Amino acid sequence: MIRLVDANNKFGFKLFSEIQKSQSNKNVFVSPISIAIALSMTYNGAGGETQEAMAKTLNFQGMSLEEINQANKELGILLNSLNPEIKLNIANSIWTGKGISFSPSFLQVNQDFYQSQVRKIDFSHPESLKIINNWVKDKTEGKIEKIIQELNYNDVMVLLNAIYFKGNWEEQFSEYFTREMRFYLANGTQKQHPIMFQSSRHLYYQNEYFQAVSLRYTKGLISMYIFLPMEQVGLEGFYQVLNEENWKNWMLKFRHNKINLGLPKFKTEYEVTLNDALKSLGMKIAFDKSAADFSGMGPIPPNLYISEVKHKTFVEVNETGTEAAAVTGSRIKLMSSTIEQTVDMLINRPFFFLIRDNDSGTILFMGEITNPET
Repeated sequence: MIRLVDANNKFGFKLFSEIQKSQSNKNVFVSPISIAIALSMTYNGAGGETQEAMAKTLNFQGMSLEEINQANKELGILLNSLNPEIKLNIANSIWTGKGISFSPSFLQVNQDFYQSQVRKIDFSHPESLKIINNWVKDKTEGKIEKIIQELNYNDVMVLLNAIYFKGNWEEQFSEYFTREMRFYLANGTQKQHPIMFQSSRHLYYQNEYFQAVSLRYTKGLISMYIFLPMEQVGLEGFYQVLNEENWKNWMLKFRHNKINLGLPKFKTEYEVTLNDALKSLGMKIAFDKSAADFSGMGPIPPNLYISEVKHKTFVEVNETGTEAAAVTGSRIKLMSSTIEQTVDMLINRPFFFLIRDNDSGTILFMGEITNPET
């Protein structure tokens, strides 16, 4: 499972970098684990060069399909067992077109290892869109109402992963200390925004690039890591050193420290089509009508390809804790320091953050807030 977690985290940082490049100075929030699970399900149907390309993009080289599936199963069981102190639910589903024959072994693997619900549906029926989106709404506690905007006559399969998280801070902020303060935007302007304050002991790390704090949720099973780039570095400079290798080194350097912390309240909804980012990371062939190989999904006509990978998220951070949700959909088409001193950390400019499972090391969510909204 450790190899899979490392692969997923590495993929997450690379993917975030691709997304952020095209959407600079915007609030960005994604779930690397949601995207990785949806693509792992799809990977089970890939063959030939398409399988090789997906393996490279997802960092699966040197891992057998059986290893990947088993590790995903173990990770799913671990992450879904955090309740009741923390609510973390991960759900998968595969929707197949009526009258189309898919490989029973492909569907069975996704049921056995990903606990996928497999349902046949008439993609041409107007109610089908509503049925699929209602599944999304249900699995994200109503935070994400729809992921699929339309279904076409040549859609033959929709693979979905939904993740929902809700956790209270171990050290909650008092609303009494929340106050309106200046937040400095990337474009040089500023605005008044509610910032929460507390003085408490947290895991903390600082280097020449950033200040970072780890805020634990109840029982400490999951934490939010917040990285505030130094003013002269900024988010762009921080992203030059953000990668999986540095991330693992940073994790070893956090130490308990008394911190005077100021953290903005924020809420954001985010939506992105991942086709271009995934193509840039090496998966171009999977989207190619004439070259994609998803013969492992057969025995239907072999000309299948991925038409769209859609990702949608929600996050809200306040005095009590955090609520977050994400859905990833893959549509398959048929062609057609030692001395402790109190540290001040006022997060009043653009910052990067992520939510991590402390047991497995899995990064559940990551994002940047350049313009907080509540």
